[in-house]
Amino acid sequence: MATASASATSGPKRRWGATVAGVVILLVMLFPLYWMINTALQPESGLLEVSPVPHSLDLSGFSSAISEQGGHLLTSLAVALGAVVICLAIAAPAAYGLAQFRLPGTKSIVFGTLITQMVPGIVIANALYSAYVDLGLVNSYFGLMLADASLGIPFAIVLMRSFMVAIPKEVIEAAEVDGASKVRTFVQVVLPMSRNSLITAGLFSFLYAWSDFMFALTLNTTDDVKPVTLGIYQYIGAHVGDWGSVMAASVLSAIPAAVLLVLAQKYIAAGITGGSVK
Repeated sequence: MATASASATSGPKRRWGATVAGVVILLVMLFPLYWMINTALQPESGLLEVSPVPHSLDLSGFSSAISEQGGHLLTSLAVALGAVVICLAIAAPAAYGLAQFRLPGTKSIVFGTLITQMVPGIVIANALYSAYVDLGLVNSYFGLMLADASLGIPFAIVLMRSFMVAIPKEVIEAAEVDGASKVRTFVQVVLPMSRNSLITAGLFSFLYAWSDFMFALTLNTTDDVKPVTLGIYQYIGAHVGDWGSVMAASVLSAIPAAVLLVLAQKYIAAGITGGSVK
């Protein structure tokens, strides 16, 4: 009886301990975000003079950020959306082929796809620059979309392949028996059934492109195509004392990614775990 009573009382204590530890970890992780917002609301203060709590809501930093970085935000949005389209257009058929067709060397191809994500970005950027000069893609929206899409393609292929492997072959065979071609089966059967993985891969591809700095810095030599990451970088160099506007621009650049993560969180969970259940 004593042992059972002790174990019964230790259970709630362990849960409370885990909850407290989780809250502490969450607060530590969210503190940089809070400090960024706090600094953005105190645009007149120096970086070392920022109060832990803003005494008033001064939105002048946000006004300055919108006027100076608004165009860069729109550029980032256009480039990221274009990169998502290119990424899914390449990764989805590749994942389907690796999942459903008996191709020689499939495991080696998947392994090689994973290895490509270990290559440093600066190496790829430098190699792309020479090719982009020859192709006339430097300082172009399409060139930056193509480069940013390459960041998400390996992850998207691996993710969607693991999901498409779990699609019953009977469903695909039934569509082919009804007269559907392989392309029609892929578009009308496989893609709808892979919706969660498509959304997950598209979201991560968007985040890769939205936060890209290396390609934007290397493949652009003018101000014709300047994403917000490059805009903030050059903005700091020109106005290093105006940290309020810098932080305000950083907050604005984080909003689209945060909104997408909140809206798509259930699809992300299903897309990541769906491929492991057959």
